[in-house]
Amino acid sequence: MFPPTSLKSIPILLGFLTTSSSSSAGQAAAVEVDLRWHAPSQTQFNDLATALNGTGIYGFIFNSSTTPDAEYGTYNWCNMPHVRHTEYPVPNSSFSLSYVEVIHRHHKRTPYAANSFPVESYAWNCDDQGLFYFGQHLPLITGEGKGNGARGAETYWSGFMSPVNPFQAKGWTGTCQFPQISASGLDDSWTHGADLYGTYHDLLEFLPSREEAAQDPESWRNKVVYRVTNNQITSQVAGMVIAGMWNTTDAVAVIIQPAGIDSLEPQYSCAVGSTTWDDIKSASNPAWAEHQTAAEDLYASLDDISGIPVDDTETGFHDSFDHYYDNLSARQCHSKPLPCKLINGANSSTTCITQDMANAVYRMGQWEYSQLYRDANSSLAASVGNYGVWIAELAAHFRAVVAGEKNGERGPIYVHNVAHDGSVSRVLSILQVEIMVWPGMGSEVVFEVWKKAENVDAATKRSGYYVRVLFGGQPLKSSNPTLGLIDMLPVETLLAYFDGLVGQNASSMVGKCNGTIPL
Repeated sequence: MFPPTSLKSIPILLGFLTTSSSSSAGQAAAVEVDLRWHAPSQTQFNDLATALNGTGIYGFIFNSSTTPDAEYGTYNWCNMPHVRHTEYPVPNSSFSLSYVEVIHRHHKRTPYAANSFPVESYAWNCDDQGLFYFGQHLPLITGEGKGNGARGAETYWSGFMSPVNPFQAKGWTGTCQFPQISASGLDDSWTHGADLYGTYHDLLEFLPSREEAAQDPESWRNKVVYRVTNNQITSQVAGMVIAGMWNTTDAVAVIIQPAGIDSLEPQYSCAVGSTTWDDIKSASNPAWAEHQTAAEDLYASLDDISGIPVDDTETGFHDSFDHYYDNLSARQCHSKPLPCKLINGANSSTTCITQDMANAVYRMGQWEYSQLYRDANSSLAASVGNYGVWIAELAAHFRAVVAGEKNGERGPIYVHNVAHDGSVSRVLSILQVEIMVWPGMGSEVVFEVWKKAENVDAATKRSGYYVRVLFGGQPLKSSNPTLGLIDMLPVETLLAYFDGLVGQNASSMVGKCNGTIPL
């Protein structure tokens, strides 16, 4: 178990990470940056004709967590490529690593209940895992605080279907929660953690060793922070990531913001941002309207098999392809069959969703994500409104790292956020990624702050710190000319870009969300 200071030190560490600085990095607003939206590259992913009439799914993987080593880097919806030492691009020796922050989507899971068909033809059981939910006195872990010393049992949920309860669940049935991280998704999470350790410890010697962490847990917890959202699936993933990184099953604190204002998920209310985003996926957007009209035949074929009413306006199945995409891809990632039409309560072996139909859904989903987060010229504004607070928190972390090192102080060197596709998509949107794809299971964006041994030019307020952003384990290319290939970009430049969009310490966000400051 971790020592008394390990858990209570978390707020202190985060306080350090959000300390304002008068250093050169704190004066990033003096750097001239381009804050305008810039269109992404035109590719097959955001070409509507290809999405509707193409074949296959661009060589993407939708049926396995495994990508052959020779093909690593290929888009794999079930388990996206991430940082690992075999493909990691090591900078030249003039740079030394100071800080890493990861934001990554949870790993593969059962579908959401809202994405089920009215009647599902087979159950989905999760009897090979338990979801642990229990309270425990912290004195038993930290040796401090109040409590009578009683230790609670490590209880876990075990789902069941009651034969007596006349009110049976609609849609998905079985012993799983919908959603929950599947057993194979937990394995992927552990491997993700092991790969990150293999890079940032074994390759770069940046993180402390597992042996050091075991001998001095307090030191380890002073350097590493994990954060989750209010959705329980992110905690399920975090536990396995931590175990994969540190080879421990001890109790570990993960930080979480209050429900309703959580910036990581995100949950905070931003009326203008939400309205802007909703407008993109409405008839007021000609591109969206065109794609909905063009997809009518595909919707009709899917509805006939799934049982979704053709005139449905309640479930969201016709608002976008999100629901069909989740329903079908979750099955295929877990080697479950594509569904067939139920006739008199039984499966029809002749009328089923084919692989070609599923591929069309996946292509349309990719088109939609590019439209929502990059192609629409209001996508940057929408993402700034809905995710600007987290971006401001990230910027504050950069400032604190630079200031802390200059003052001889060191806070956390590694922060790991486990979030959702909407979280990662908005980060990519704000960075104006050149090619937008739907972030699959386990997608990660990694921010690295590097220091270079150089003569710093005081006139330009350059600190000698640089940022590299990795997506899929490789440097991210932005359509914004200020950012370009984000591979050793001066930290002042990225800070000025973030500040221009959201304000230092999120100072613009309340006004942007209530409409008093233009979004």
